[in-house]
Amino acid sequence: MGISHYLKDIGRGARGAQALDRAQAADLFGQLLDGQATDLEVGAFCLAMRIKGETAEEMCGFLDAVQARMALLPPSPGVLPLVVLPSYNGARRLPVLTPLLALLLAREGLPVLLHGMRTEERRVTAPEVLQALGVPALASATAVAPGAVAHLASAALLPGLARLLTVREVIGLRTPAHSVAKLLAPCAGPTLVVTSHTHADYLDLTCAVAQTRAMHLFVSRGLEGEVAADPRRQARHDGFVAGRQVLASPQEPGTADSVPGLPAAIDAVSTGHYTRAVLAGDLPVPAPLARQVRHIMQLARQVGALNQESLHA
Repeated sequence: MGISHYLKDIGRGARGAQALDRAQAADLFGQLLDGQATDLEVGAFCLAMRIKGETAEEMCGFLDAVQARMALLPPSPGVLPLVVLPSYNGARRLPVLTPLLALLLAREGLPVLLHGMRTEERRVTAPEVLQALGVPALASATAVAPGAVAHLASAALLPGLARLLTVREVIGLRTPAHSVAKLLAPCAGPTLVVTSHTHADYLDLTCAVAQTRAMHLFVSRGLEGEVAADPRRQARHDGFVAGRQVLASPQEPGTADSVPGLPAAIDAVSTGHYTRAVLAGDLPVPAPLARQVRHIMQLARQVGALNQESLHA
């Protein structure tokens, strides 16, 4: 049927554009994922949505389309959920600490999956740091054991989504695919998605999607768009279990002048050395990351208890 009739609705500018309902959004995004749109139509969609902004219903529809097509990891052993860390920004001015967050969570006994890909050429990515740490990438969607960290390229989850994510390199702007990727739950079992926001409107949108889709989700303002906390400041945290908000931790005032041992260089090797030093106890865990780990563990235990109840029901 094509997507031109959808473009007429969403492409009328910030004031004239009309929102799609969930089924329309799923149909539109599904056609994009399946490669049924031309490059011109894909670009028109991305720019139109950038100007209009996504509604919660549209985001739910986009996620419906992805979840129906995506390769899902098998459930992790045990009752604790798979913790999912999307990583699509990387390091720009400070080292990317998402691998450190992943390894700290795994040290607490959680199964952790990091998924992502490069969407900006000049940034250092979390998968590059994990490789420097000797954590190999998964070749396909396989189960992650408790206490382990795995990382998987976006193309292994869904090639069509990876194609849409590359549009950012061409137009230089975040697209709906980027927002969708940060909310994926790529597991057939219980999943706790850890995501981030960069402005208040996106926080509101994320919370609305979590409630509508009954997600297990942790959201905070991360470091340069990554999900790991900025090690210099205590950000606001919000958490959801089955769509119900169970955590609301406010932002604390103040910004640290420095972080002990944090390297000035942002390359993968330097970041890997810092990560190893923190895990070995030679350097302290930055207080914002320690707080983030505690809150994610709190949510994971609640999800685990809910999972255990369902197994015995």
